[in-house]
Amino acid sequence: TNPAFKEVLSRIESHEDCRNLPMISFLILPMQRVTRLPLLMDTICQKTPKDSAKYENCKQALKEVSKVHHTLFCIFKKFSDFEGLQWDFLALQPFPLVSSSRWLVKRGELMAYVEDTGLFSKRTSKQQVYFFLFNDVLIVTKKK
Repeated sequence: TNPAFKEVLSRIESHEDCRNLPMISFLILPMQRVTRLPLLMDTICQKTPKDSAKYENCKQALKEVSKVHHTLFCIFKKFSDFEGLQWDFLALQPFPLVSSSRWLVKRGELMAYVEDTGLFSKRTSKQQVYFFLFNDVLIVTKKK
């Protein structure tokens, strides 16, 4: 309810170092990293030779990281039910971008009008986005 706080928060969110991201995105960033650990560990396991002594350790690490991910997902699901928050990113399964059955159909650059809802404000901004249309998925990205 403090207008000075809202003004400072708005100024911080619009700073180029923050890449126009709302404050909430920085609060959930550590959780997003946790969700990527099983994907990273799975990739490491796939790249480790199955006859290697390290393969079993890798599989065990994947199992443990997946347990942590699942536990956090359950905790945040309870909180999201309780507080009405959305934690959908924790439910995402690892997405293998490279696949022998996937090919690029078209890619391009567009200007998107994005409605940003911060903790205390709502604003519309223009962002340059890049689309990658594959035969089975559309990926929308933005340049860092």
